[in-house]
Amino acid sequence: MAHAHPHEHPAGDDLAKLRALLPHWIEHNEEHAASFREWAARAREHGQEDVAEAIAQAAQRMEDVNAALERALHVLEAGRTQGG
Repeated sequence: MAHAHPHEHPAGDDLAKLRALLPHWIEHNEEHAASFREWAARAREHGQEDVAEAIAQAAQRMEDVNAALERALHVLEAGRTQGG
């Protein structure tokens, strides 16, 4: 019978992985936000203002997500320079 057990990971490994993942996530989200804005414009061209507005809101939310991720990266990097 299988059983669950915790896996120990050195904190440094997880933090190093986060330092690599955060910029990747930010870039990926920027690409999505750009695509959302493009499609919002296309929807507008076809008279679909409500659709365009919803997609534009999604793009704005993606930018808000990136702001949070950028803050996380900044704090993580600041901690590294302080010996964290």
